[in-house]
Amino acid sequence: MDVHKRIGWNLRRLRKEREITQEDFATDSGFDRGYISGVERGVRNPSVKVLVRIADALKVDVAELFDAEKATEFAGRHHVEA
Repeated sequence: MDVHKRIGWNLRRLRKEREITQEDFATDSGFDRGYISGVERGVRNPSVKVLVRIADALKVDVAELFDAEKATEFAGRHHVEA
């Protein structure tokens, strides 16, 4: 799985686990909803600083955003090609 898609799937997984809408997450973390959507879809190339801000907002270590196994599993449960 491409690293951008992996980050996106993990962001979506972590956000859904916390039952946070994309809009609420964007507002609470200081990002535009469209930007968060792009990260989740794997079409944005977030900087390390942005990834740290996202991880901090989710209260996880930034490494959690790179977890290939969890991203693939989550994508598979949502019937989307990883």
